[in-house]
Amino acid sequence: MSKAKILRNYIGGAWHTPAQAEYLDVVNPATAQVLARVPLSPPDEVALAVQAAEEAYPAWRRTPVEDRIQYLFRLKYLLDEHIDELSRLITEENGKTFKESKGEMKRAIENVEVAIGAPTLMQGGTNEDIARGIDEYMFRQPLGVTAVISPFNFPGMIPFWFLPYAVATGNTVIVKPSERTPMTMQRVMDLVEEAGFPKGVINLVNGAAETVNALLDHPAVKAVSFVGSTPVAKYIYAKAAQNGKRVLAQGGAKNPTVIMPDADMEMTIRILADSAFGNAGQRCLATALVIGVGEAHDIFAEGIVEAARTRKVGYGLEEGVQMGPVISPKAKARIEGLIAKGIEEGAKVLYDGRGAVIPGWENGYFLRPTVLDGIQVGSTIFETEIFGPVLGLMKVDTLDEALKIINGMRYGNMACIFTNNGGHARKFRYEVLSGNVGINIGVAAPMAFYPFSGWRESFFGTVHAQGQHAFEFYTQTKVVIERWLKEWSRKF
Repeated sequence: MSKAKILRNYIGGAWHTPAQAEYLDVVNPATAQVLARVPLSPPDEVALAVQAAEEAYPAWRRTPVEDRIQYLFRLKYLLDEHIDELSRLITEENGKTFKESKGEMKRAIENVEVAIGAPTLMQGGTNEDIARGIDEYMFRQPLGVTAVISPFNFPGMIPFWFLPYAVATGNTVIVKPSERTPMTMQRVMDLVEEAGFPKGVINLVNGAAETVNALLDHPAVKAVSFVGSTPVAKYIYAKAAQNGKRVLAQGGAKNPTVIMPDADMEMTIRILADSAFGNAGQRCLATALVIGVGEAHDIFAEGIVEAARTRKVGYGLEEGVQMGPVISPKAKARIEGLIAKGIEEGAKVLYDGRGAVIPGWENGYFLRPTVLDGIQVGSTIFETEIFGPVLGLMKVDTLDEALKIINGMRYGNMACIFTNNGGHARKFRYEVLSGNVGINIGVAAPMAFYPFSGWRESFFGTVHAQGQHAFEFYTQTKVVIERWLKEWSRKF
């Protein structure tokens, strides 16, 4: 523990050690080794970061957009150059495989690339002669100081759903990474510094609930973005809105997938194994429930059990590993408890991943993939976001039955269908109540130039992360209605 790196905050262009902060261990979930110690910043440290961002804002807002995006060009180059290093950090602190980590960082970089389009994407509009001699036009102007609160499961990608758009549009930003996975953004701040961003434009404050509440309460913070569980998303949405802030809060999920009898079953099994068990199921777009229509259920069940049984579980930096550990002992115990609850409520175990011990990594927080059949509507395992490598199966007779089940769920983050019938596909995408829809896709993650949609209790706000929605979130519109009097103009 004495060798563990002590993490710091990045405030006003300088590294800062908060006074009188408590510290939390950052642990490698595959080895249980302490990697670093992260400060839980108190409100006075948040106030310093807000002050730095507030002081930097006037000059940054007045910086021409073409000049602002030059810093993002340099940051994109540095992220590309250091992608392997950053990916390794993600694997060490989060547990996912190196391949998954690298895919995550590529998605982060894609958002920087889209944000560089700010000169076009934040344009306003103009109409001449809306009445005789009167013109009307609209500007998009930045908000001021903004805050990003990100989760543990994508420590590299999710901050970049927000950060590049915030600064491209002229805002300053404070990033609060998850206290469980803070090392990746710590290194990113080194690259921010190397890219030459002016002091105070991008800041980082480490911490937990007290730090978040300080951001939500500070009157100078004008907008807050968050990704995490639904209960916390609801809390942040309510508290930020109560304090007069613009807020975007993405919550949990229980992503269902329908398999039709005409689906390409070999492809479907392969894709859904990656969807359900990739990242150890710790992502908001993991397939959690498969609804097999007719004979598709039994064929898929047999194949997915084999995929679960043969999936290589281990340390994500080792060659050939397909699934790493879950984030903590608490998460592991919670997931195993939910599996037990599902069995108690009548689910049948097709493959049980509890009690996993991985040779060489006996101290890690590992489970193997788990497959439960006969999930009942309304049961705990049906209603709860497990956030682990657990896949539930159901059987119905028709697509209409499947849609009725899906549209009765409280979440609406993602829903997918596997079929070779265009009519089935169109009916599904047209009728399903979900913000992200996959057709023969297991993880319907939008590209950075599309919004990361979410409906119902998977999202609280008006516009979403990424793309044009992000430009709308980080700007406010000013409409000018203008008349020039002829008598006045003749004087000159």
